[in-house]
Amino acid sequence: MRVELVRIGNSRGIRLPKPVIEQCGLGDAAELHVEQGRIVITPEHTPRQGWRAAFAAAGPPRNQPELLPVPPNEFDEQEWAW
Repeated sequence: MRVELVRIGNSRGIRLPKPVIEQCGLGDAAELHVEQGRIVITPEHTPRQGWRAAFAAAGPPRNQPELLPVPPNEFDEQEWAW
């Protein structure tokens, strides 16, 4: 598909047809980077996207011993109050 570069201030831009936007799953923002001399536009990734599925795939939580067992110190015994 051929598109025209349009002037936007001192920059240039392209207009993406609605069917292309829908087909690619783009929203109001997108990720843009250059890869081997090509412009690549991908849907914006939200923080922690996919984490829920990754945790579910990891299985149920297991009882694990503390990684760094630390014995009580002077602060714990004298100054700490619940």
